[in-house]
Amino acid sequence: MAARTSDTAGKSGATQSAESSLTEFLQGASLNRAIPLRDQIYGLVRKAIVTGKLAPGAPINEIEIAHRLGISRTPVREAVKKVSDEGLIEVFAQNGTFVADISRKQVEEAYIIRIALELESIKRAAVAIETNHVQDLEDIINAHETAVKRSRFDEAIARDDDFHRYIAEVNGLTMLWKVVDISKAQMDRCRLLSLPSPGAGQETIAQHRAILKALAKRDQAGAMKALQAHLETSLRNTIALLDAEPHGSLLIA
Repeated sequence: MAARTSDTAGKSGATQSAESSLTEFLQGASLNRAIPLRDQIYGLVRKAIVTGKLAPGAPINEIEIAHRLGISRTPVREAVKKVSDEGLIEVFAQNGTFVADISRKQVEEAYIIRIALELESIKRAAVAIETNHVQDLEDIINAHETAVKRSRFDEAIARDDDFHRYIAEVNGLTMLWKVVDISKAQMDRCRLLSLPSPGAGQETIAQHRAILKALAKRDQAGAMKALQAHLETSLRNTIALLDAEPHGSLLIA
């Protein structure tokens, strides 16, 4: 992303747009003082970027966020730094802080990390899985399918993540999923763009069922093959989406 400059009229329009986005993503937000404020604000800002409520190029005003939440600027600054470390925000010393563009390189890198870690996860899960795990995964898939049919895309994405997270948890590998979740931040920004496409959600569900079928048989090789095919399909679809109009303008090399 290049350093951002604009004329007076442009600044006025950008300010109004930023205020609208800020109001939207903070609307209804409430903070629990018993939980670190930094972590809660991090979650709010990250989710707003991942779901597109804060679009590429949108300014991040730490002072305004702190004001609207009724807190000091310190936890906001710490949260923004954490989101910046994931490549979702860029800070320009002379121009301000902005939501980063979607990076093709980071998307591809996220898939490399995710495939490597999840292949190890599912390899172990195929040995450790029990009947109750299979049933829980079936329930997750069914909930995912219902969300897609009802066009509840935020919910569909959450259930998609639940499926992959649960497989890691079968092995007790909660840290593995945390690493995957952080590394796939750029990838997540593309998911709401692709889900409304005809058949996109159903393809994912069918692939999840193929993964589960292999897991239920404790078929390590089959589960790994099904998972790799699933994630590679997702990467191809994501890159094709980013290259296509009208979303190609959000992509940087």
